[in-house]
Amino acid sequence: MDHNKKIFYERGTSDLREKNIRAHKFVQAFNNCPIEDSTKKEYIIKELFGSAGVSPSIEHNFHCDLGYNIHVGDNFYAGYNCTILDMAEVRIGDNCMIGPNVGLYTAGHSIEPKGRNKSGYAIPINIGNDVWIGGSCVILPGVTIGDNSIIAAGSVVTKDVPSNVIVAGNPAKMIKNI
Repeated sequence: MDHNKKIFYERGTSDLREKNIRAHKFVQAFNNCPIEDSTKKEYIIKELFGSAGVSPSIEHNFHCDLGYNIHVGDNFYAGYNCTILDMAEVRIGDNCMIGPNVGLYTAGHSIEPKGRNKSGYAIPINIGNDVWIGGSCVILPGVTIGDNSIIAAGSVVTKDVPSNVIVAGNPAKMIKNI
């Protein structure tokens, strides 16, 4: 996957609308699923996502754009109110934990006002293995997070994060090696 490759799209096309409706039907079924029915929740995740490893777990009030651009490894966990805007691929490794109220956003828009509301671009996000993303974080388009890293709660990640570090802040900066 080319992490710097922008994918351009037009909002409001019938093709995009159909893809959104497909994803939103799965998301609605997932969010309305009985809490104790982990088998059904896992089935929906595996139907919605492009790929999912063993034991994916997502709390209620999950949202995404397309679903099929999301790829998660084994033992993936996402807390309440997770939003993944997957107009481009989002790849998440094994044993990753995402806290509540986290957003992973591949989508962006032109800084020029003319046409901003009609089109957009997306850049893939890649998250390595054993990554922990704290509550209320935002991961922006094109970001890669290396293995074993921790994103402290409330951080806004605008640039790549190397492996084995803790980052914090807005914008997120390295505060410690692990």
